[in-house]
Amino acid sequence: MKGKIFCLMGKSCSGKDTLFKLLCEDMSLGLTPIILYTTRPKREYEKDGDQYYFISKSKLEEYEALGLLIEKRAYNTVEGIWIYATIYDGQVDFKKGSYLLISTLEGYKKLKGHFGEEVLKAFYIEVEDGVRLERALKREQQQKKPNFNELCRRFLADDMDFSLFNRTEAGVKKVYDNFDLKSCYEEIRKDLLDTLRFE
Repeated sequence: MKGKIFCLMGKSCSGKDTLFKLLCEDMSLGLTPIILYTTRPKREYEKDGDQYYFISKSKLEEYEALGLLIEKRAYNTVEGIWIYATIYDGQVDFKKGSYLLISTLEGYKKLKGHFGEEVLKAFYIEVEDGVRLERALKREQQQKKPNFNELCRRFLADDMDFSLFNRTEAGVKKVYDNFDLKSCYEEIRKDLLDTLRFE
């Protein structure tokens, strides 16, 4: 049985991090998290190697020069360019099992190109915009230096990045509504188990 890579994706504050944590902690699924790399500043509640590996731009360029870069996305934020990347660093070994990561549509397409479409499956999380904005404001208010300009930029950019056209073009067919966390988690868990069962 060949392992899979399951990709959680969605707009900011759609609950991806919470679902990621719950799914990784579910021992019945046996999923190993893939940790992405980023050059953006670490937020107050984040730990290096947990949500992301926080690295410098020069370190990222070293990985790229070594041919270890699977995909990267650059965002022109109000604080400068922030880069997110997936590095071929030995985290993935399909002989050992299946994996879970948080990605974007562009990242998902590049991962399919690298690993093969047959081993990738997307889970697109959606939350009503008003709820997302409320969650985003609460999260930003908890920071030592809230950055509401960046919050607004990202909120608007998400509408374009995750448009129906872009999702369809990337091959993402199903939407998981995360208005109720428990229901969303159970629906994703069921589909994960069904996928793993038939492999």
